[in-house]
Amino acid sequence: MIEPYVLGLDEVDETRAAVVGGKGAHLGGLSRIDGVRVPAGFCVTTDAFRRVLAEAPSIGDRLDQLSRLDPDDREAIRTLSAEIRRTIEEIAIPGDIETAITRALARLGEQSAYAVRSSATAEDLPTASFAGQQDSYLNVMGPAAVLRHVSRCWASLFTERAVTYRRRNGFDHRKVHMAVVVQRMVDPQAAGVLFTADPVTGNRKVATVDAGFGLGEALVSGLVNPDVFTVRDGEVVARTVATKKRALHSQPTGGTREVAIDPGRQERPALTDAQVVRLVRLGRRIEAHFGRPQDIEWCLVDDGFQIVQARPITTLFPIPEADDQDNHVYVSVGHQQMMTDPMKPLGFSFWQLTAMVAMHEAGGRLFVDVTRRLASPASRAALLDLSGRSDPLIRDALETVLDRDGFVPSLPDAGPGGPPAGGPPAPIETDPAIVTELIERSEASVAALRRDIQAKTGPALFDFLLEAFQEHKRALADPLVLQVIMAGMEATWWLNDKLHEWLGEKNAADTLTLSAPGNVTSEMGLALLDVADVVRPHPEVVAFLQSVETEGFLDEGFLDELPKLAGGAEARDAIKAYLDRYGMRCVGEIDITRPRWSERPATLVPVILDNVRNFEPGAAARRFEHGRQEAAKKEQDVLARLRALPDGERKADEAKRMIDRVRTFIGYREYPKYGIISRYFVYKQAVLAEAERLVRAGVLAEREDVYYLTFQELHDVVRSHSVDDRLIQRRKDAFRSYHALTPPRVLTSDGEAVNGAYRRADVPAGALVGLPVSAGTVEGRARVILDMAQADLQPGDILVTAYTDPSWSPVFVAITGLVTEVGGLMTHGAVIAREYGLPAVVGVEGATRLIQDGQRIRVHGTDGYIEILP
Repeated sequence: MIEPYVLGLDEVDETRAAVVGGKGAHLGGLSRIDGVRVPAGFCVTTDAFRRVLAEAPSIGDRLDQLSRLDPDDREAIRTLSAEIRRTIEEIAIPGDIETAITRALARLGEQSAYAVRSSATAEDLPTASFAGQQDSYLNVMGPAAVLRHVSRCWASLFTERAVTYRRRNGFDHRKVHMAVVVQRMVDPQAAGVLFTADPVTGNRKVATVDAGFGLGEALVSGLVNPDVFTVRDGEVVARTVATKKRALHSQPTGGTREVAIDPGRQERPALTDAQVVRLVRLGRRIEAHFGRPQDIEWCLVDDGFQIVQARPITTLFPIPEADDQDNHVYVSVGHQQMMTDPMKPLGFSFWQLTAMVAMHEAGGRLFVDVTRRLASPASRAALLDLSGRSDPLIRDALETVLDRDGFVPSLPDAGPGGPPAGGPPAPIETDPAIVTELIERSEASVAALRRDIQAKTGPALFDFLLEAFQEHKRALADPLVLQVIMAGMEATWWLNDKLHEWLGEKNAADTLTLSAPGNVTSEMGLALLDVADVVRPHPEVVAFLQSVETEGFLDEGFLDELPKLAGGAEARDAIKAYLDRYGMRCVGEIDITRPRWSERPATLVPVILDNVRNFEPGAAARRFEHGRQEAAKKEQDVLARLRALPDGERKADEAKRMIDRVRTFIGYREYPKYGIISRYFVYKQAVLAEAERLVRAGVLAEREDVYYLTFQELHDVVRSHSVDDRLIQRRKDAFRSYHALTPPRVLTSDGEAVNGAYRRADVPAGALVGLPVSAGTVEGRARVILDMAQADLQPGDILVTAYTDPSWSPVFVAITGLVTEVGGLMTHGAVIAREYGLPAVVGVEGATRLIQDGQRIRVHGTDGYIEILP
């Protein structure tokens, strides 16, 4: 007979999480797997929890207060959550719930000992484990004690750590409910945790087992160090046996006690190799049932394993889908595009449809499969050389994978499917007219797109966009574009290599490229200084913009308010002119769903105000001219020193040709991205107009729901006027969870995340190592900024951030140095740092965590490291 408020574990599975919580649902699912033993028990359902909470109406008011608290206000959270817990524990369990629980205990045996375990509905989810957030109690004896601990489990939904975890992960306190699992207690010889994938590297073919004597709580609480076994292909390939001096065991009267382990057993492994292999085999069966790698808690009882919990390992980075079982090596697109945040489905599908190579999505990020290029010697050498110049960490990660015998297949250079060895693009003359022609072509193409898309709606819009994507790719594939980009980069490399060889000077090209003409990204930063010049003379405008910054004035409204102020019309016109030229840009701009500056112009207000405060009128022109003169002076110095060398005239002539070449072409390096983003903004405006029509037709709940559909899915919705709301909600949940994942530079089809290392011995002890991308040394205050809109910079500050794409350029005019976690020699932040003469080190792993905001640091932009100063 099924009692109200109680369900047996054999009556539930993972589809019943709303009723019995995540832990209860997984235990029910586990109990149905052939060969898996789960201690007998039952679940007190979430209906019982809701019934109990209804006994105390004041809890609702307190939950409202809790939802309004700042997640960082620990004292307020601690106080309020303690009040809620106290209230719940004081509520008498209603009689019918108490009866249901005691009857279930009678069926299992009232005199048995029990584990009473919290099981929240937001727990053991594929995207958030909530591990350790609520309480569990071991070896509880007698019905009265079980009932008391059920109340404690209900209350533990509101521990400080659980409340903070939910706030940080976007879970509504009111929508999370608590069930309780009551199971017969087992007193094992050994216990521990099995990970069916390596939790550190992510490798899905490697399992790890942590094991200790007695109850597993000793390992979880840190009382003892575990034995650690690594298993691959059914074999223990590594083991570390710890000295285990203590263990936890059940007490006859209830609760647990610490027990000293006999000295003769302390260094014995808790499991034999055969038991470890058997346990991993059981874990693989559980993993197959749930369809993803699992974190499994196990107990060894009389040489048999009992499973007391299984939850998804939520920290693993997903693997791109492949249509074969072959080994694959993937390189991160985000690390090359300076945008490692997750992208929404519409964003990554637009990038896939307009990219020149096939891209594979995983965890909201895009990856390129380079397995074929690594397989043949010539293409491998070219890929490693290019990777090493742009991001040495990617090269090292690829070499790490290549060192593994047999993972990457070997093909001859002309192997099937292998790209041709090819070679550098044909050389071109050093002629500025070539760059002018390319820019004119791009502007004409964007203008035609803007004109032709105007009348397109419905399915016809999507047919038009598919054609536009082909034009988009044709523009990117223009051989002249690649010739110009490579000409600038190769001239830079030539200058750095030859001037280091001939003059012993590192990174000389950094100075020689200062204020190179035609760099649309550096011009964007200087142009905002000109906007500040228009704003600065008008105190009312400055005060109004300060209110916009501090009070969060509606983005779409503040520009219309400006003309009401003295000097406001001029300020508005200056800002609008800036937006007309650069308003399609934003942080993370490769994701078409990100709000553009034209859509949220208030994003620029803090930077404009920083420029008003930190600079004098005419700063843009002076900065550019100063850089130009510094480059000219460097050129004269280098050529004079070269002429003094043996065979100096030839060397000077060659250097002069390369200096002219780099200054002619290096500025264009930034333009193709500007053209892409210009087209993206046209695409986006058309798609959002279509989304608004779908909202008016009642197909979509809100316009931005289209962001959670791929291009093809949205095309289908437009044709059918029907949408799967559950799919959109799943995508929203998944996107939120992806923010907690750190994308690797290189990822294998085994799931192994490989990030590479610099392997340098030429830096001081304690220094943070990175890639030198802009020469010079600077010392100053570190400003750790993750959101450009939160920038509050003073002269002399050094910007420390995760990544900088072109949208950060306006901030660069106010800083004296740059440190980023992501980047390479020719990525946007590096190019602009050199344009502005800022010492810069990029690719510094963990920089925003290891450097504290406000610390004084020294950036060695020539040698590629950062010192944290006392």
